[in-house]
Amino acid sequence: MMYTGPLLCIVGPTASGKSAVAERVADLVSGEVVSIDAMQVYVGMDIGTAKTPVFERRRSLHMIDICPITESYSVERFQADARSCIDTLRAAGIAPVLCGGTGLYLNAVIDEMDFAPGCRGDARRAAYEELARREGADYLHGLLVERDPKSAAAVHPHNIRRVIRALEFCDEGKSYADSLETLHERTPHYQARIFGLDMPRELLYERIDARVDEMFSQGLVEEVSRLREQGLLTATTAGQAIGYKELLEALGGLITLDEARSAIKAATRHYAKRQISWFKHDGRVRWIDMGTHDNETAARLIVSESIDGTL
Repeated sequence: MMYTGPLLCIVGPTASGKSAVAERVADLVSGEVVSIDAMQVYVGMDIGTAKTPVFERRRSLHMIDICPITESYSVERFQADARSCIDTLRAAGIAPVLCGGTGLYLNAVIDEMDFAPGCRGDARRAAYEELARREGADYLHGLLVERDPKSAAAVHPHNIRRVIRALEFCDEGKSYADSLETLHERTPHYQARIFGLDMPRELLYERIDARVDEMFSQGLVEEVSRLREQGLLTATTAGQAIGYKELLEALGGLITLDEARSAIKAATRHYAKRQISWFKHDGRVRWIDMGTHDNETAARLIVSESIDGTL
C-alpha cells in the first residue's frame, strides 16, 4: 500500500541532534531516513560529515555514499536522485523521513525548483571547468565580477561549482543572484511537515566544539589523509567541505593540525549560523527547543503533530 502521508523533515544547524531524532521518528512511523546533506553523498567522507556509523543504524539511511570524491555532485542531480528515492519508498508503503542541514537541497527536493540549463558534461561547462583548472578560482570569479557583480558578491570566490553556475546564468541572460532571491517563493512538490531543532547558541557552540574534538579522536586526520591519496583536492567540491578543506591544507604544510582544528570549529560555527538563518526564513518550520527536549520527546512530538490520519 502506497504511503500517501506528508514527508517528515527534520532540519536545523549542525550538531543539533538531527540524525538521532530522525532515526527515532523513522522507528515510530516504520519509515526510513533520507539524508539531505550536500557532503554525505561522497564516498569515504564519513567522520567529517558525521554520517551515522553503519553499526549504529536502526533504520535504512539513503542518499549517502553515492558519488566519488573526485566528481562534483550538483543540487540538480540530488533533486532527481532524492525524488526517485522518496517515490520508491512511498510506493513501497514506507514513510520517508528527511534529515539534514543543507537548506538548498531540502528545498530542491520538496519544492518546485528549476536550474540553469547548463549540465555537467556540456561544452560550455567543460570550458569553464578547464579555465578554472588553468587560471585558478580567483580568475574565474573575476570574470563573474565583470559580468554580474551582484551575483559575484553572493558567491564565495573559491566555490568553483557555484561560480560556474552563476556564469551559466549570465550566458542565458539571467542573474544567479536574482534566482537566489526567489528561492523562498515556494510551490510545494510534496506535502511536507518541517521540524527544526533549535537550542541556545552557547549550548550549540559547545556541542560543535565537542563534536570536532570527537572527530579528531575518531581518526578524521587519517580519513582525510587516505582520501587525499585517492584524489581529494581543495579544488574539488568535496575538498571544500568543512573539516576536509582545513586538513588538506594542514597535510599540505600550509597550517598546523592545531590551527586546522581551530579553523574547523570556527568554520562550523559560522556554517551553523547560516543554516539557522536559512531555515528561520521558512515559515513552514515548526521549531523544537532541544535545550528542553531530549531526542525521544522531540521525536514523539514530531510524530504526534504530524498525525492526520495518514501515518
